[in-house]
Amino acid sequence: MNQDQHEQQAGHSDNGEGEHNSEASEHGQTPPGWSVMPFIILLLMIATGPLFYEHFWHKNYPKIAVILASIVVLYYLFGLHNQHGPVHAFFEYFQFIALLASLYIASGGIHIDIDKKSSPMANSILLICGAVIANLIGTTGASMLLIRPFMRLNKHRIKAYHIIFFIFVVSNVGGSLTPIGDPPLFLGFLKGVPFQWTVIHNFFPWLFGILVLTLIFYFFDKNNKDILDEDELQTEFTNKIKITGVKNFGWLAVVIVSVFIDPNVFDWVPAIDYHGQRFSFIRELIMLSVAYMSFRFADKEAIKNNDFSFEPIREVAFIFIGIFGTMMPALELVSEFAKSPEGAALISQNTLYWGTGALSGFLDNAPTYLNFLAASMASQGADINSISEVVEYATGDTYPHSQLYLKAISVAAVFFGAMTYIGNGPNFMVKSIAEQVGLKMPSFFGYIIRFSIPFLLPTIILTWLIFFLFAK
Repeated sequence: MNQDQHEQQAGHSDNGEGEHNSEASEHGQTPPGWSVMPFIILLLMIATGPLFYEHFWHKNYPKIAVILASIVVLYYLFGLHNQHGPVHAFFEYFQFIALLASLYIASGGIHIDIDKKSSPMANSILLICGAVIANLIGTTGASMLLIRPFMRLNKHRIKAYHIIFFIFVVSNVGGSLTPIGDPPLFLGFLKGVPFQWTVIHNFFPWLFGILVLTLIFYFFDKNNKDILDEDELQTEFTNKIKITGVKNFGWLAVVIVSVFIDPNVFDWVPAIDYHGQRFSFIRELIMLSVAYMSFRFADKEAIKNNDFSFEPIREVAFIFIGIFGTMMPALELVSEFAKSPEGAALISQNTLYWGTGALSGFLDNAPTYLNFLAASMASQGADINSISEVVEYATGDTYPHSQLYLKAISVAAVFFGAMTYIGNGPNFMVKSIAEQVGLKMPSFFGYIIRFSIPFLLPTIILTWLIFFLFAK
């Protein structure tokens, strides 16, 4: 009997080792720690380039981003023999840039003129409206639609803090309520998180974050007595809103509807099958078609009045080629640790909140969200690639504390995305648009030190203390 048990255990061990080796051969080896160096170099150059070698950076950032990404991708393919990571990164980038480009270009053909005197109250109301709209057309769509009207409203007294708080409220925290709102929540929806889940569970953190940040902005704006143009004092305002290029709202609607055309949700949608996973391309082709058509048939007056340019989306496209390409080792190393027995023992709503958040500020928050969701599910024996298990994890019926864990990951990914210019896609575009009209924006570190740490971080800490620290 003992011999039979021993043989059975040995057979089980061999099977387990075979499965492990099969998985290792499919995904390649785990990257070494030094492989994160291209990502660190890219971050440092993004931070220091515009500050210390501006001409060189603006001329060469596309080459730098592509070269650093190529180094990591080639190392994965030929050094680690891992095709899985680069293929995933490519499709994630394709989905990311198709959504951002279509929303940016379609909204660029809509000109909103608010003929009203700038005031702290008017600005605060606009920020809150933007936070609501972000959940209907995404943080990117809301940012691109409202940043120019927001700057025109404040053209006589605009300062960098106007743009920074716009990034905080409209480009990030505002999109916490729906999967359409922010890319990480959209990816969660694609994996199986029910559409209404974010509205139900994220509402009070969303409301708290928006009110706190808007209140801080209001007092900031109230103390801004600088009038850059004295003629405004004699200007008579009609208090009316004029919209040119209304037809582009239709193109925005097409983009939003296309978000739901996903092969992982609807089997009839054509997809590219790769190692048992289905990657979308029809949705992205629709979005890129909208980008072309919405510009081709846009109202020329709206385009001109918006001072529309492709430079902001070009900058985002190249910078995020570098980010998606170089961040693969960093995400993989974090994910491997979180799935290990040592890492799983550390998982709680508090570690998930701060872990997801800390990386969301410096990595793109969408893949960070997926990695921490995968790790938290794996710690309880669930698989993120099983839609039914993701649904069970979201409903909280099967896995202990799973709703709280998912809530911590969701809120942190969205809120912390505002910590840096690269935490979320719209941040860089809003910064670029502001700089195009001549507004001096803070450097990468200036943004963090002057605004994120003193104003956003306390809001994030208060959100954690109220909604997560002692939650059960």
